[in-house]
Amino acid sequence: MRRKICREQIFILLFQIEFNDREEYPFLMEQFREKEALTDEEKDYVEKKFEKITGQIDEIDKVINGISTDWSTNRMGKVELAILRLGYYEMALDEDIPESVAINEAVELAKKYGTDESYIFINGVLGKCATNKERHKEASERQEKDKPWKGKNKGNVIVKGSSKKKE
Repeated sequence: MRRKICREQIFILLFQIEFNDREEYPFLMEQFREKEALTDEEKDYVEKKFEKITGQIDEIDKVINGISTDWSTNRMGKVELAILRLGYYEMALDEDIPESVAINEAVELAKKYGTDESYIFINGVLGKCATNKERHKEASERQEKDKPWKGKNKGNVIVKGSSKKKE
């Protein structure tokens, strides 16, 4: 499977949704399936990934809005927004793609389709997402270490001032 070509098709579909209503997504997919010279396996891959991304677009946008302090998704260029959505999905939610590959591919798409400085913006936002994700993971691990009682003796809660065990 040619993932780079599939990724580019997903980007194009994500770009197109900015100009269409949600009800038109099936029509976009139908057009894509008819005209693109991809194998059936590649078309299935593109369609499934597109559906997964669009199904989580509100959550993805919340993360992007939280990271890009000076630029909300409402103010971003449509090319950059589509690339960020795809890049964030691949780096944070797609276990098959290494984080560094997702960021690099997003930067390459920005160089090809964006303005002269789009790739810098994309790299910065996705880099911050990666850093924050790592910090969140480290904080979660520290929090688990600080709670040695967690996970032990489930179902045996002793109520203070009572000799009864709650089950």
